Amino acid sequence: MDREELLSATPEGSGAPKKQESPLVSLEKDLEFYSDAIKEVAIEIMVEGISAHPIFIAHQHQVSIGEMILNKEELNTDWTIQASTLEEFVEKGIISKEKKDPFLKVYKKPEDFMCVFVIVPEGANFIYYPYKGFKK
Repeated sequence: MDREELLSATPEGSGAPKKQESPLVSLEKDLEFYSDAIKEVAIEIMVEGISAHPIFIAHQHQVSIGEMILNKEELNTDWTIQASTLEEFVEKGIISKEKKDPFLKVYKKPEDFMCVFVIVPEGANFIYYPYKGFKK
């Protein structure tokens, strides 16, 4: 799912369209703000040989995967970001072993895009967000 789809998504069965702003609008703003820091961590994960496939978790509550790198409370933003890896996602069963290869086929170049696992009350999904300065 592309970020455009997520940003324009409306809750199913909501009847009349509501003027409530999607939380993903604030996520896009935060990802733009966090871009350089996230890219730095992604490169560090790859250079240190931890993983060739960094994954970042964006959430507004508590999650028990990855390591917190950007705290919304400390930074006065809407989203907290945690750093993880494909290997941890497979180990914890978020991505099943059978889905690992199909996931890798769509995984975008980590030097250009951050892979973000977005967790909202309605569920969770992966998005790829370009780092600042990257032209699609």
